[in-house]
Amino acid sequence: MENKPTSITIQNFTTESGAFYASLNLSFQVFGRALHTAPLVLVNHALTGNSQVIGENGWWNDLIGENKTINTADYTVLAFNIPGNGFDGCVIEKHLNFNARDIARIFIEGIQFLKIKQLYAIIGGSVGGGIAWEMTALEPKITQHLIAIATDWKATDWLIANCFLQEQILHNSSRPIEDARIHAMLCYRTPESFAAKFQRSTHQELAIFNVESWLLHHGKKLQKRFQLSSYKMMNQLLKTIDITRNSNSFDALAAKIEADIHIIGINSDLFFTASENEATYEQLKKLKNKVTYQEIVSIHGHDAFLIEYKQLDNLLKDIF
Repeated sequence: MENKPTSITIQNFTTESGAFYASLNLSFQVFGRALHTAPLVLVNHALTGNSQVIGENGWWNDLIGENKTINTADYTVLAFNIPGNGFDGCVIEKHLNFNARDIARIFIEGIQFLKIKQLYAIIGGSVGGGIAWEMTALEPKITQHLIAIATDWKATDWLIANCFLQEQILHNSSRPIEDARIHAMLCYRTPESFAAKFQRSTHQELAIFNVESWLLHHGKKLQKRFQLSSYKMMNQLLKTIDITRNSNSFDALAAKIEADIHIIGINSDLFFTASENEATYEQLKKLKNKVTYQEIVSIHGHDAFLIEYKQLDNLLKDIF
C-alpha cells in the first residue's frame, strides 16, 4: 500500500448544496508504519498538493520521513486526495456543488471505512488546515491534536475577495491556469520576499525582469501538471472554509472539540493573516485550556510553511 494510491468509493453522498453523487472516488496513500500499528497522523494537502507527501515527488519531505519531525519509523502517515484534485485521474466538473465541509465529511467517511477509531493528529496548511478545522468541528473526538498551519476556521472577506479574482481569471483568461497561478503567487509571497530574491534584476535573454520570468515559469509549471477543473474545485473549497456555516456559534462548536489545538501562524502571511490567527487563539483561550499559538517569522509570507522547515520543526517537535 505504501507509496501507491489506493481508492475507496464513497457511496450515496449528498453535498450541503443538495447535489447527489451515487459514488465518489476517494484515493489515499499511506507512509511509514502500517495502518493500525502506530499512532496515525492525517496530512491534509493544500491547493495544488496531493497525497504524495513524501518520496521522490513528495511536497513535505523536509517535515515528514525517517528521523524527520514526523518520524515515519514511529508514526503511520495517511494522506487523502481531495476529490477532484486530479492527482488520481478523477475530476469533478461541477465544483460549485462542493464546499470545504463536504470534503471534511468525505475524509471522515474514509477514516471510518479504514476502521480508524482515533487519529493522533490532523495536520494541514492553508486549505488543508481549513478542512482539518471542519473535520474536528464535525467530529470533536476524531483526533488528539489539531495542528492548523497558515490557515483558520473561516475564510475572511479578504481571502474570499482573492478567491473571487481567481475565479474571474479561471473563467475569463485565455491561459487560465497560468494567469491564475501568477496572481496566486502574489498572495503566497510578500513584497519583502520578492525584493530579497530578485533585487529588480533583469533576464538578459528574455529582456524582462527576473520577477516576471519567475512568475511565468510558475504559471507554465502548474499548467503542465494541473487541470482547470481541479483549480476551480480547490479555489471553491478555499473560499468556503467556515465551521459555523448553518450551525452554532464558533464558541459552541470549539468548546466541544476535545483535541489539543495548535495554531501556527506566519507573521508575514497575506492570505491567512497572523492577526486573524491571534484573534482565534484569544477566543479559544476563553473556552479551552489546551490551545497554543505559535508563529513562523519569515519574509516569505503564506508559503513560509513550505519553506521554513527548521522553524516548523522547532514548533512541532514537542507534539511528535
